[in-house]
Amino acid sequence: MPKISDLKKEKISEHVLSVLLDKYPEPVFTAHIAQEIARDEEFIKKILDELKNKDLISLIDKNSKGLKYSRRARWRLSTKAYTAYSTSANNTNNTNNTNNNSFNLSSNSSTGNSLVKKD
Repeated sequence: MPKISDLKKEKISEHVLSVLLDKYPEPVFTAHIAQEIARDEEFIKKILDELKNKDLISLIDKNSKGLKYSRRARWRLSTKAYTAYSTSANNTNNTNNTNNNSFNLSSNSSTGNSLVKKD
């Protein structure tokens, strides 16, 4: 089996984080993540372990009754990573909103519809 480059591993890691972000704050099983990004579970488990070591995700190894899973694991984006992402996303949105030239379609009785710049 050919070795996967570090660049591809990083892109797959970003995709895993994206899946976890979409489901946040609900934990997701390894099998579901593997199915979402069309990779085998063992490879995804390695990626998840690397992300866990970087404190980007959290392992949940108990079910809702507090019993430890024997073979399964659920994963969740860490609060620290979620906060960093949401702060970054808000800053990006604010920057885009202030730099955007926004126009509205308004009705002008003499010429029909025209574009009017919003202030």
